[in-house]
Formats: sequence, C-alpha cells, structure tokens
Amino acid sequence: MIRYCLVAAIALLFAAQPASAGGRRAGGKLLLTNGVTSVEGAAGGGLATWAVVAGNETRDGIGGKANATLVALPDFDLESYGAAIGVNDRIELSYTKQSFDTRTKGAALGLGRGFTFRQSIYGVKMRLMGDAVWEQDSWLPQIAIGVQHKRANHGAIIRAIGGRHDSGTDFYVAATKVVLSRSLVLNATMRATKANQFGLLGFGGDRQNRYRPQFEGSAGLMISPRFVIGVEGRTKPNNLGFAREQKAVDAFAIWAPARKLSLTAAFVDLGDIATVRRQRGAFLSVQGSF
Repeated sequence: MIRYCLVAAIALLFAAQPASAGGRRAGGKLLLTNGVTSVEGAAGGGLATWAVVAGNETRDGIGGKANATLVALPDFDLESYGAAIGVNDRIELSYTKQSFDTRTKGAALGLGRGFTFRQSIYGVKMRLMGDAVWEQDSWLPQIAIGVQHKRANHGAIIRAIGGRHDSGTDFYVAATKVVLSRSLVLNATMRATKANQFGLLGFGGDRQNRYRPQFEGSAGLMISPRFVIGVEGRTKPNNLGFAREQKAVDAFAIWAPARKLSLTAAFVDLGDIATVRRQRGAFLSVQGSF
C-alpha cells in the first residue's frame, strides 16, 4: 500500500508538469479518448487493452503516462504501477509491475500469511490503421496490434500448482471507435494467451498448454467531456486443474479533473481465484499524462 501511494503521488506530479513551448508535450487529443491504463499497463480500460496509444500526443509529438492501480478484493489485493510512452500516436512502449498479496488466504493455501506473487510486464503496441476519434465520417475503427511479455516470480510454486512456465508472451489485436455523435466509446480485442490469472500464476498448465484466443470488450458512454461511465468483460483461459478460472467483468467511471489527470473507479468481479470464491471488489486507479 505504501508503494501504491508513492507511485500515485508520482503520477500526480507527472500530471502537474507544465507543457513545453509550442505545445509539443501538451498534445492535441480530446479528453479521455486516449483511454486510461489497463491492469497490464497498456492504454485502454481497466480490464481491456484498447487500440489507442498512451499519452496526449498527436502524430507530430511524443507523449506518455504514469499510473498506479489498486484492486481491493475480499481476500486478495492487486497493486500495479508503471509508465508508458507514445510516439507520434503510432507506437506505445509500456512497463508495469504487479504485486498480488494473498493476505490471510496465503496461510490457508499453504503459502504463508501475506505471501505475494509479483510480475513484470513489458508491452509494445503499434497502430496499423484508422483513427478512433478524427475519422468520424468512417465506420472503420482504429486498429492496433500488440505484444506483452510477462515475467512472474516464484517459478517453483507456479510449477507446483500445475503451471508450465513462469514467463510468457501475449499477442493481441484491438479495434477501438469513438462515436462522437452518440458519445460512445467501443472496443473489441482478441488476445492469444496462455496466462493464468493474467500471468501471476504462470503460463500454461496441467489441463492445457497452448495459446487460446480470448476476448476483451469495452463500452463507454461519455456523459461529458470529462466523465465516462461504462462496462467491460474479459475471458481468460482455464489451464490449471486445481482451480477453475472464470471471466472478469467491471462497471467503471472515469473522471478527468484536469487535462493531464484522470481518476478511475470501478466495481470489478474477477470470479474465483485459486479456489477462493467470489472475488468482487473495488478497482481504483490514478493516471498522469502529457
């Protein structure tokens, strides 16, 4: 929690930095149309990765963001923090560090009270075609492809519960469209992955060890230029024999009190995690961008 608060403070300072001369750093994107930060660090919603590129930059500049996220569940806590750079609204490079605290359930699972799984995620995204916002005369969405390489710790424990690897790589294609006339934000993403619980419990398992396509979807309504509400859903592979993995859903609200600052709150349902049932709780995130 202390680390989360420190990174959140850094994100706020990041957002407070003045724009440089000529507006290169100030950017030209409409508020909130570059998304917030997904749980894996890429620009998007809380659960889903979108085709948009991090930062407020347009095609002639460089932008970026820093963020901190807390998912508080009845029996577990997930903290993540990281940063991303967007280049010419075309390429996104991101890094995220996740910590999954088992709290008292760690002892019940035989791991020890407060046992923590950690994971590093390195991401690259490239916009291929379309513009989610500015091509309003076309139904073609913005389309991007991406790669996320994930490295989890505690490889011995991952193998003991049936996981095959403690590192893995996800591949995805995302399509995002902002319909300004209807104040809608729509996204659909297909991901090829072997990750167990986003990779925190390793990759592949004793039930199956192959890439399976998984869907991520988001739908948001822009109540005002500074406020968006919506819902998301995400399927996940079911690789481990000891615990069935379920889909994740959320209902979110995003508020941008300033151009370079956004706050996200959501009710999130991650289903059962490692035999512990009904993990539903709060998703809280702060993002500073330029």
